[in-house]
Amino acid sequence: MNRPDSALLVLASTSPYRRALLARLNLDFVTANPETDETPQPNESPRNLALRLAEAKARAAARQFAQPALIIGSDQVAALGNERFGKPGTPDRAIAQLKRMRGETVCFYTAVAVFDTATQQSLVTEVPTAVTFRADLTDDAIERYVRIEQPLDCAGAAKIEALGITLVEKVVSDDPTALIGLPLIATVRLLRRFGWQIP
Repeated sequence: MNRPDSALLVLASTSPYRRALLARLNLDFVTANPETDETPQPNESPRNLALRLAEAKARAAARQFAQPALIIGSDQVAALGNERFGKPGTPDRAIAQLKRMRGETVCFYTAVAVFDTATQQSLVTEVPTAVTFRADLTDDAIERYVRIEQPLDCAGAAKIEALGITLVEKVVSDDPTALIGLPLIATVRLLRRFGWQIP
């Protein structure tokens, strides 16, 4: 693996899920808290929100580094039409989200951005994942899942890499890592465009 111009690689996220995903690429990187306002803009679509926030997080984290760095930002927005499902934060909200999504196909828009602090150039893309939730999910099953898994920091309370897989009927995506929070296929593609050779 070649590191262009000895640039530092930074993941603009404190998410343990994104950190574990990026670690799969066997890259040396550090993490940073992007401290970004995630309030949607008026009439902003879920897809555009994910794209905007991924780039905003990368640019926000870039301010923390004086040396040349490539900053990876990512964001995920779950939506049923234009109805958004964010991180529930509480068990009651997680249960309510999952009951609302029961029997529905929800799109998880996962965006990734790479920002080069040296050139101020950024590239951003998005990978959609269509998740069809089981129609036969009982309230008891949803409540047991939330109690066991505690998916309070996952968009739509869908911790698909763990027990959340039992909630779904079907998952359709071009990248199996997108739903977990960082689409690695797209991330590698963007890093290569900035001159990184992986592997």
